[in-house]
Amino acid sequence: MSQRTERIDELLRQEIGKALESELADPRIGFVTVTDVETTADLSHARVWVSVIGTEEQRKETLFALRRAMPYVRHGLNSKIRLRRIPELEVRLDETVERGTRVLHLLDELEAGHDPEVATAPLGSLPTPVARLPHEGDVSEPDPVVQPPTKRRPKPRHGPATGRTSKPASKGRGDGGRKSR
Repeated sequence: MSQRTERIDELLRQEIGKALESELADPRIGFVTVTDVETTADLSHARVWVSVIGTEEQRKETLFALRRAMPYVRHGLNSKIRLRRIPELEVRLDETVERGTRVLHLLDELEAGHDPEVATAPLGSLPTPVARLPHEGDVSEPDPVVQPPTKRRPKPRHGPATGRTSKPASKGRGDGGRKSR
């Protein structure tokens, strides 16, 4: 993949994400994050990888709505990105977050001493982040000491510390400011 294609992929990812966040008002589109965009070498097609939080039914509904909205998003990209041709956008579900969550869940099960074979059913949705509770053995970090800002001495306006001022520069004549006769 060339650097140009990588830059275009990143630009498309950012702009599609902004469009999904602010320009689409479809209630079927839930919490969606554009995780990656992969364009073909000729920039005619692009796969848009999205992560959707919710149940399996909500994910299917969101993907359906996103696929229906992609022509509108593509048309809107025309005014935001300067490309000869905006690629056709194909939406795909990115399941890496779900797989990562599943691995973490299995590790938690092993750590707790449970049999991970019992807990092989896929999770319905991603876990909601919660504040970490203090555990035995945690070390509290000391509060950082905030010091007041130091005052800066102003720079001298005129020449060095001798007190002399420099002469004004010539006004661009190149002859030292003298008039020629």
